[in-house]
Amino acid sequence: MLIFTFCGSAWLEIYLKTGVLRRIKRVAISVLPISVLFLAWDAYAIAQGHWFFDREQILGIFGPFGIPLEEYLFFMVIPMAAIFTIEGVTTVKPHWRKDEFGE
Repeated sequence: MLIFTFCGSAWLEIYLKTGVLRRIKRVAISVLPISVLFLAWDAYAIAQGHWFFDREQILGIFGPFGIPLEEYLFFMVIPMAAIFTIEGVTTVKPHWRKDEFGE
């Protein structure tokens, strides 16, 4: 699903030339802080026994704090897909950018 989600919005980068990946530092500044917060929340929930991952539905690769690889990727891919989509829409409808974002 993560690959499907990424590909479903990443084509906008190629087709519409939105320039999201050329501004990777800006993407990182947008995505990383909230990803760290949610991963910390996941780590706490796992440690307390409130949250778990079905071993039948994950690859079995775990990162720090016992969080599966898929969860790390989720918090990177989903926000990037949203950024690709927002940039794609505002490339096609530039007046929306001005109305919504004041640019």
